[in-house]
Amino acid sequence: MISLKPIGIIHSPFKTLDQIPIQPAFSKAVGEVEVFKEYEAGLKDIEGFSHIILLYLFHKSEKFPLLITPFLDKKQHGVFATRYHKRPNQIGISTVKLLERKRNILKIESIDVLDDTPLLDVKPHVPKFDCVKNARIGWLKKLLGKS
Repeated sequence: MISLKPIGIIHSPFKTLDQIPIQPAFSKAVGEVEVFKEYEAGLKDIEGFSHIILLYLFHKSEKFPLLITPFLDKKQHGVFATRYHKRPNQIGISTVKLLERKRNILKIESIDVLDDTPLLDVKPHVPKFDCVKNARIGWLKKLLGKS
């Protein structure tokens, strides 16, 4: 058994699932990441990064299909070949712009998360580590081009 304990709560303007943008790239919405006080020291130096990666729990997600038809395609694909929110372990990931830090509160932009979502982790986005040159994008290539 694996047990994860939330380290905070993500606050966003999205109160219902149908309001949430598909990905951070399609969102200009601003929100806040509230890291619980006992983890505040772990935020030291985070404000030096322009972007952060949020790992969170899809806490409103229920049943998961193994095959889905994503919003960008009319064909079915395996859930692990998509970013669909209904997943076996309900873990979400978003890279967002960090606007400012005030103690244990991170103000962010490009949020695509439901309000009051449990936060599992925060990591700095480092382009040299996180951007893979010449990465293949599978079935998305015909829809998104070479990028």
